[in-house]
Amino acid sequence: MQQLIQSQRDFFNTNATKSIAFRKQQLQKFYDVIKANEKLLYEAIYKDFKKSEFDTFTTELALVYSDIKEAKKKVGKWSKIKRKRTNLTNLPGKSYVIPEPLGVSLIIGAWNYPYQLSFAPVVSAIVAGCTVILKPSEVSSNTSAAMAKIINENFDPHFFKVVEGGIPETTALLNEKFDKIFFTGSTTVGRIVYQAAAKHLTPVTLELGGKSPAFITKTANLKMTAKRLIWAKFLNAGQTCIAPDYLLVDESIKDELLELLVSEIKNSHFSTDNGNYVQIVNTRNAERLISMIDTDKIYFGGNHILEKRHIEPTILSEVSFDDKIMEEEIFGPILPVISYDNLQETINKVKSMPKPLSCYVFTKENTAKNKIFNEISFGGGCVNDAVMHISNSHFGFGGVGESGMGSYHGEDGFKAFSHYKSILDKSNLFEANLKYYPHSEKKLSIIKRTMGL
Repeated sequence: MQQLIQSQRDFFNTNATKSIAFRKQQLQKFYDVIKANEKLLYEAIYKDFKKSEFDTFTTELALVYSDIKEAKKKVGKWSKIKRKRTNLTNLPGKSYVIPEPLGVSLIIGAWNYPYQLSFAPVVSAIVAGCTVILKPSEVSSNTSAAMAKIINENFDPHFFKVVEGGIPETTALLNEKFDKIFFTGSTTVGRIVYQAAAKHLTPVTLELGGKSPAFITKTANLKMTAKRLIWAKFLNAGQTCIAPDYLLVDESIKDELLELLVSEIKNSHFSTDNGNYVQIVNTRNAERLISMIDTDKIYFGGNHILEKRHIEPTILSEVSFDDKIMEEEIFGPILPVISYDNLQETINKVKSMPKPLSCYVFTKENTAKNKIFNEISFGGGCVNDAVMHISNSHFGFGGVGESGMGSYHGEDGFKAFSHYKSILDKSNLFEANLKYYPHSEKKLSIIKRTMGL
């Protein structure tokens, strides 16, 4: 690990990665390598999840391809020196900031969307001019091996290297000094990464999770709401960090919404045979999810086949905030429904919980929407949709509090792996004598007026 990191630091110090031409070349190479190996990537993820080519392309590779194309197109603009206003005190002079890459970066990917959540931050690192060590999740072992193969066979390890392994390898990496660490995963492991980074004062981006609520008010378009919620919740069998974790439904429309949710599940024909459903990643996670299902509160579903790691799309009704299912992020195909008759009390309850990664509001009321968004702190979200905000690279994606820190995608990704140097460039033509000795009341008076004090 030490030799690898030092070799990347030595390469970074040659300034090769700071060249815009080099970054564009590596981004195009990254695109071409993924494209040339799509078949291998599809086969690997099917072994881990039984995930179809359709879902793999739309939820993983397409987003990475889009990120690469945007980064290649805009790297010149993002990397430009940016002029800033110069205050009166420093005239004559000019001010500007210079974006520079942070250096050697460590990216630790997640297992639930193994390609997207590993490769998207790599795009951000490359466009910023950093070198990259990528550590994919060992939980999805086949996709980890596939990524290691295609990257390590095509890229110079001094610039971009995939390191496979589990906790020992990750621990060994975290013991070393990096210039940037980017982690996607659980809040529990995020704390460990943050503590390790603190020893070296390494800046971090943490993309974590949490219980993301979806509010459905009495004015929502219930048919469209049900359609969008069922897709968002059961995509990837619920193994999505920004999936709606639970529903908060106005009591007056709860029964109607529940019927529509069930109808939409039936119409969707969720199955690995149909390519729109996946297995739970491993037996341990399947057992955890099954233990969370309160059979007395099953409104629909609940069936499972442990040996196949299959859990049927499940809706729980008559749920309260005190139930076991509300103690932790579900991360699976179980959807609890909590009804409310007082929106303010429900908002207050959500505010008392750890800040979620996402929040969704289904409504036609601006008053309700604005109230929820103004009072609840969360990473990002949607109105009358769910999950889809991650597909818009024109704004950043990230969490807050226990759901993460920092953001990425698009220019936010470039910024995550960059430092902006602030420069004051003074002229030698003139220099007021105000700040120099000897001091006087008159000088102090002028300084105060100049500073507007």
